Amino acid sequence: MLRHTTPNSQLPTSKQDVATATFLGAGSWRLGVGLVILVVLVPPAFAAGRAVSFRSEDGRAIAATVFEPSQRPAPAVVLVPMLGRPHEDWDAIGQRLADANILALAIDLPGSSDPGDSKVFSGWSADVRAAVSYLTSRPEVRVGSIGIAGASLGANLAALAAADLTSVRSLALVSPSLDYRGIRIEGAMKQYGGRPALLIASSHDPFAARTVRELAKDPPGRRETRFSEAVAHGTALLARDPDVVRTLIEWFQATLR
Repeated sequence: MLRHTTPNSQLPTSKQDVATATFLGAGSWRLGVGLVILVVLVPPAFAAGRAVSFRSEDGRAIAATVFEPSQRPAPAVVLVPMLGRPHEDWDAIGQRLADANILALAIDLPGSSDPGDSKVFSGWSADVRAAVSYLTSRPEVRVGSIGIAGASLGANLAALAAADLTSVRSLALVSPSLDYRGIRIEGAMKQYGGRPALLIASSHDPFAARTVRELAKDPPGRRETRFSEAVAHGTALLARDPDVVRTLIEWFQATLR
C-alpha cells in the first residue's frame, strides 16, 4: 500500500541497496477430493515491446525496448534502470504505459557493474539525454510531452538529464538518493524548476525515504510524494507493490496530457 502522508520522524542515512525484482508467484486450486493442482505463474512475454538502438553523444550504440501505443502521436517516457540491472526490469511498466496510450522507451545503461567513479556515473546521464533526443526525433511522439522515470541510480541520472532538457515535461524518481556515490541531485532538481516531479520510496528504505522528504521541502513547483510499505528498493518496488505501478501510470497520464 502507498501512503500519501510524510511521517515527522527523521530517518538515518544508510548505504544504497541494490535490489532484484522478482515477478514469480504461485497459486493452487483444489479439485475433487484431495487433489491439489499447483500452478506457477511466470511473467508474461511482453510481445508488444520492440528492440531498437540509437547513438549516445559519444557514438556508442544504446540498446533499448520501445513499447508503442495504438494511437499516435502520443506522449512518451524514458525508463532508466538500476545499476547492474537490465532494462527488462521496466517491461511491465512499459507495456502498461503503452496500454495507457503513452509510448515507453526502456534503455540499458552502459555498465553492468559499479565503475567506482562518480565521473563515469555522471557521464551515463548523457545516455538518458540521448534517449530523449531519440524520442523527439520520432514522428509518433507528441512534441512537448516527454517524461523520464528512473529507479535508484537511474533516478539520479533521470534528474540530471531532465535538468538539462527543457523538452522534459514530467519526472518520476523511484528510490532516489541525495548522493549516490558522488552523484548529487539537489542542484539538478532546483534546475529542473517548476516542472512536476513524482518522488517514490519505501518507508523501510531509510536513505531513499529521507531523500524524498528532502526533495519535497519548499519545492519551486509541483512535487508529489508517495511512500510504500513494501520492503523493497528501486525496480523491485515495482514488482512488490502494485500501487506504485498504478501511481506511475496515472502520474504520466496526468502530467503528459
